[in-house]
Amino acid sequence: METALGLPLLVGLIAVALLFDFLNGLHDAANSIATIVSTRVLRPQYAVIWAAFFNFVAFLVFGLHVARTIGTGIIEPSVIDVSVIFAALVGAIVWNLITWGLGIPSSSSHALIGGLVGAGMAKAGFSAAVWSGLIKTLLAIVLSPLVGFLLALALVAIVSWAAVRSTPFAVDRAFRILQFFSASLYSLGHGGNDAQKTMGIIAVLLFSQGKLGSEFYIPFWVVLSCQAAMALGTLMGGWRIVRTMGLRITKLTPMQGFCAEIGGASTLFIATFLGVPVSTTHTITGAIVGVGAARRLSAVRWNVASSIVYAWVITIPAAGAVAAVSYWLVQLLR
Repeated sequence: METALGLPLLVGLIAVALLFDFLNGLHDAANSIATIVSTRVLRPQYAVIWAAFFNFVAFLVFGLHVARTIGTGIIEPSVIDVSVIFAALVGAIVWNLITWGLGIPSSSSHALIGGLVGAGMAKAGFSAAVWSGLIKTLLAIVLSPLVGFLLALALVAIVSWAAVRSTPFAVDRAFRILQFFSASLYSLGHGGNDAQKTMGIIAVLLFSQGKLGSEFYIPFWVVLSCQAAMALGTLMGGWRIVRTMGLRITKLTPMQGFCAEIGGASTLFIATFLGVPVSTTHTITGAIVGVGAARRLSAVRWNVASSIVYAWVITIPAAGAVAAVSYWLVQLLR
């Protein structure tokens, strides 16, 4: 473990971590606003302001369980040093930029986890991993979209049954109002789970440099700066991915948008309180596919959905490979 890092370099690494957080908000803005934009309840420019606000205030609602998982539950803290953190962030940022450029809604969360695992294993081999936390996270890759899918599917059935005596116009008008509430909850869940991942990275970096004393914790200034970076990224928007998430997977009505957001938000709330770093991208995609499938299976553009799944599968190994190469390059240049 390194302890002699100069302040400028430490500040620079924290800035890189916050850049990742900003890009996470930019990349995942679509998760927060895709449904409310595609149903035309809010224009994109207003939707991102709405989402950014709830991204920022999420720290008031949730604890910091996810940040602790990232800080101490993926890679052994004793393995963490400056090179590992730098390489992990490079791996995650490069993969985020590639998928953002291609308009593919891959997971920023799992890009970060892949980067951390790749850099940690490049330094210390398989012993670097905290397998209990890593396995829990890998299981969440499968379970979070599945839970989002099932909850959204069930909600569509319940809402359709409850509204059977109402006119289509009345249902549409009611759910246009309710979507403000559901979109707020989803953005809250997004900010609560995703921003904590960067908090964990910065906190474990500070801990590795002896800046937190003998006990690992998340300083409040780290919490505020990460929530602000996430919100700013969301404010800048990710319109390429909005198109895929909100328009290409399936066509949504306000009622379906509400069900997708509530299904996704419920999944994120549960995961965040349990300290599981799930993918907000996976979750909302599963929920959108769920509401499309509730109408009929042919309503879902399965070729688009399957290309998204391929991106999920390769995100952790791809980001991990970039991080491992980055780590080895840093060692060569030192």
